[in-house]
Amino acid sequence: MVNPAAAARRALPSVDRLLGSEAVAVLIAAHGRTRVTAFLRRALDVERERLAAPDAGAFDQTRFLQSCAVTLERSAAPSLKPVFNLTGTVLHTNLGRAVMPESAAAAVMAAMTRPVNLEFDLATGARGERDSHVERWLAELTGGEKAVAVNNNAAAVYLALNTLALKHEVLVSRGELIEIGGAFRIPDIMSRAGVKLVEVGTTNRTHLKDFAEAITPRTAAIMKVHTSNYVVQGFTATVPESDLAKLAHEYNLPFIVDLGSGTLINLEEYGLPHERTPRETIADGADVVTFSGDKLLGGPQAGLLVGRKDLMVRIAKNPMKRALRLDKLTLTALDAVLRLYLHPERLHEELPALRLLTRSAGDIAAQATRVLPAVAAALGDDWKVEIAACKSQIGSGALPVDSLPSSGLAIMPAEKKGNLNKLAAALRALPAPVIGHINDGALMLDLRCLDHEDGFVAQLPQLKISKQ
Repeated sequence: MVNPAAAARRALPSVDRLLGSEAVAVLIAAHGRTRVTAFLRRALDVERERLAAPDAGAFDQTRFLQSCAVTLERSAAPSLKPVFNLTGTVLHTNLGRAVMPESAAAAVMAAMTRPVNLEFDLATGARGERDSHVERWLAELTGGEKAVAVNNNAAAVYLALNTLALKHEVLVSRGELIEIGGAFRIPDIMSRAGVKLVEVGTTNRTHLKDFAEAITPRTAAIMKVHTSNYVVQGFTATVPESDLAKLAHEYNLPFIVDLGSGTLINLEEYGLPHERTPRETIADGADVVTFSGDKLLGGPQAGLLVGRKDLMVRIAKNPMKRALRLDKLTLTALDAVLRLYLHPERLHEELPALRLLTRSAGDIAAQATRVLPAVAAALGDDWKVEIAACKSQIGSGALPVDSLPSSGLAIMPAEKKGNLNKLAAALRALPAPVIGHINDGALMLDLRCLDHEDGFVAQLPQLKISKQ
């Protein structure tokens, strides 16, 4: 007696037969013969297992190949893609922090497709230094004598400590022993850098005498750390940077300041809260200042060190500098962004991070009025959409207690028929994912960072919300 399941499995087409079909020819053109062949083999194996079941349906070649096409297309799609950041956090670490200007993108494209003089001195024909392409701008914009660039600010702090204080002690206020995202802690960086942390003062109050009393022959530096993503308020005391610098210099110690976000401009001139700049910090006596390139500065991910020339020379010669150095594309983007700061009159329009941070509440509210009808139409009767005032965050540890007035769309289930988590998932599944946040029974889309409004609206008809 013939076994129906066995017969069905034997009737499956061979890989060679499928490769000769017109439908698979389309897949080969899109994904390559090698990949399609391997995929078909795996898919046929799965189909054989399915047909072993007593109640398995018949093999349908058309449906089988359609399923293969969908799966191949989905697996080939890039996992890193542009999204609409409607979270209300402008410099969102998980979404890539600062959006860079088009001038930087154009410069990077040119550097990607042509050889560049990364470490070649065009004037002498000799080997050059890659940091020289950004050092002159960093020196001019911060007042530092020399600069070093590495791949992020944690690397900058590590390199400074490892160079200047290896196997020695570094004094830090107990109230500045920060932890940032991903359980990443300053004490851990110090330990890996090979220095011993000496905690000074208390969590809420640290005085100059606490530092003075902690100095020993083992002390190699005094360090001040920007508290980044929190603020200690109430009965508090911190030591001014100028006083710490004076104390450090009395003992011939370098004074290191980790600024974290590191804006290069006076944000108050743009209606934003004040954040200390590298220039202010160096003017107050800091010998080494470290800060990020992809936060308030508005550039690519980078860790920047500026300060005294003799210390910078030592830092640049640290063997770990090679492991932490910037590649040509990041240096190219950083150079393009820094050059925008040479024309402060145009910075507000040309630097996306600053433009988004300074958008007026009225401008954002007007945008909310424009896009609301399209959002409501895409959602249907199961949802209600309202314009709501909200507060945006600067993000990435910059000015953590300050917020910016904004407007957005608050989406709520109509008569409890909709599931907010399914709605959020559906928005994330759009071709250009839309990312908001759920709060107080509504999915909030803060529109402060909504560039490309037409593209946002155009894809809304593709929204499909699961009913299950």
